[in-house]
Amino acid sequence: MLLGHSGLYMEHDMNNRTLAICVSAASTLLFSSALIAQGPPSATTGGPSIRTNESAGSLSKADISFMENAAQAGHAEIEGSKLALEKSTSAAVKSFAQHMIDDHTKVGQELAKLASLKGYQAPTEPSVMQRTELKALSLLKGESFDKMYASRIGVAAHKDAVKLFQTAAQEAGSSDVRAFASSHVQALEQHLKMAEKLREGLGAD
Repeated sequence: MLLGHSGLYMEHDMNNRTLAICVSAASTLLFSSALIAQGPPSATTGGPSIRTNESAGSLSKADISFMENAAQAGHAEIEGSKLALEKSTSAAVKSFAQHMIDDHTKVGQELAKLASLKGYQAPTEPSVMQRTELKALSLLKGESFDKMYASRIGVAAHKDAVKLFQTAAQEAGSSDVRAFASSHVQALEQHLKMAEKLREGLGAD
């Protein structure tokens, strides 16, 4: 059937509208797909720092919080102790630092394995606040460094760690998480005693 000028115009206009609708729908679909591919917001974009997948449903928020804090604390302990090996001239400090690196590396590996089995990716570095404290520690030298390391990385950090693990050992929702926390409480308490002795020997506050 032949169309007049007005019919051709109407058909052309309808085609343009249809094309516009299709383009808009395609753009919306692509944008939605991009958001899905990006996943939940990360810590760098102001969102939560934890990253879980569907199988992490077996972990409660409290259990995830424990694993996150425990992993970050372990990384802070290791990085602070590596600084001690580089900067300290004290044999006692270096010995304590190496002990902390060895022990916390093993605990960190165990934690990462447990987290993976639970479908959770544990942090691989200290928290922002911990990194700030490590940066401040790295600026110190000599006796000032040793005393701050013993007080903060040694005593204060281990007091927090003991409390963190003791709580999880009793209250974690997952029996695996409770068992993990419970198995390391005694070692952390021993670390704390060692740190207090080191701090006392250095005359630190």
